[in-house]
Amino acid sequence: MPNTDPEMITSSKNQHIQHIRELLAKKAAREEHGSFIVEGVRLCEETLKSGSPPRMVLFTDACSTRGLELVQQAGTAGSKVFLVKHDILDAISDTETTQGLLMVMQTHPLRLPDQMNFVLVIDQVRDPGNLGTILRTAVAAGVQAVFCTPGSVDAWSPKVVRSAMGAHFYVPIVLKNWNEISDLCKNQQQPLTTYLAESADGTDLWSADLKKPVALVIGGEAEGASAEVKAGVDAFINIPMPGGFESLNAAVAASVILFEVVRQRSV
Repeated sequence: MPNTDPEMITSSKNQHIQHIRELLAKKAAREEHGSFIVEGVRLCEETLKSGSPPRMVLFTDACSTRGLELVQQAGTAGSKVFLVKHDILDAISDTETTQGLLMVMQTHPLRLPDQMNFVLVIDQVRDPGNLGTILRTAVAAGVQAVFCTPGSVDAWSPKVVRSAMGAHFYVPIVLKNWNEISDLCKNQQQPLTTYLAESADGTDLWSADLKKPVALVIGGEAEGASAEVKAGVDAFINIPMPGGFESLNAAVAASVILFEVVRQRSV
C-alpha cells in the first residue's frame, strides 16, 4: 500500500470516474485534456519505465502485490492516487476483467529525431488491434517515428494502447496529413524514399533497396491507402506470396516489410 492513505472513491458519479469514462470513450476528450488511459499491471509497468509519472492512479483492494508496488512508485513520483471500489473500476474498465489498476497519462508524443532514415506512415488503418500490433512491431524493428494520417484510428484509444503494449513510450507517434508527412520526408538531409505497400503493384519487397532512407506506408485493411497517398508516394512495393493469396492483414504485412528493412541493413 502507498505510504500515505489514498483518497477513497466510493461513487460511480465521482468527478474523476466521469473524467476517466470520457477519456476511454471519446477521442475529443483525449485531445481536449491531453490524456489517455493505460490499464493492467504489465502496461502500467511500461508506463513507469518510460519515466513519465501518471497524472492519476486508481487502484482497488484486489490489486496484486506487483500492482501495489507500481501504485507506490507513482505516488512517490507525485501522482494523485485513489483507492476505488472494485465494482466501480470494473464497470468503467475497457478490459473484460480489470486487474484493479488504471493510470491516466499525459499525451505527449516523443520528440522527432533531427534526422531520420527509417519511418513508418499509417494511412486509413482503422482497426485498433492492427494499429497497436503495428506500433509494437515498429518499436521492435527500430523505426524512428510513426506518422498517422487523420483517416486512421486514434493511436491513443484504449484498444490501440493495450495492443501496443507500451510502444507509445518508445517511439514518436505523430498525427499529420499526407502533405506534411511528404514534405518532412523530402526535407531530411538525405531525403526519404516513400514506399507504399500494395498487394500487386510495384517492386517486389526482396528487390527493393531498403538500405537507403525510407518511409514505409501501410494502407487500410479494406481499401488500402487513400488516393492522395497513392498519388504522392515515390514507389509501390509488394510482398511476394507464392501461396496465391491476394493480400495480408495490415499488421502482418507491416511486420514482414519492417523486418526486411532490418535484414537488409544488417547484411
